[in-house]
Amino acid sequence: MLTAKEQKLLDALEPTAAASGVEIVTLEIMGSKKAPTIRVFIDTEEGVSFDELASAQVWINRIMDEIDPFPGAYMLEVSSPGIDRPLRTKEHFARFAGEQVVVKTSSPIDGRSSFTGTLEGMEGDDVIVEVDGSRIAIGYSLIKRAHVVGAVDFS
Repeated sequence: MLTAKEQKLLDALEPTAAASGVEIVTLEIMGSKKAPTIRVFIDTEEGVSFDELASAQVWINRIMDEIDPFPGAYMLEVSSPGIDRPLRTKEHFARFAGEQVVVKTSSPIDGRSSFTGTLEGMEGDDVIVEVDGSRIAIGYSLIKRAHVVGAVDFS
């Protein structure tokens, strides 16, 4: 799901994140090669407050400065995962069972590469999603991107 460069940055951040009680939900590099943006999505067991974001921005920025991942300038954004929370790890797929999700695959399964339905969790190395009454087993290694479909209850 992550590029090699994204995985390298994530690996560098995770020890400090764990020591700080922060989960790095995912990391992505966006934008042009001349002016990339590194987005780091964080969460904690209590959720993410503005103070948590500000604190994480400091140590993430320090680590990025040490790594110097790009020649020249880049932008760093630290954010909560938001309502459409990304799913990256097997633990994420197990933890969010029961939620509506969108899963995109790197290659088609039965002629399709996008699945929207109810996440049933993990079975071995497969992510199980119920789509239109059918259980679809999606190999974890085939997942390109996945996220929870956020729902807002206005009642």
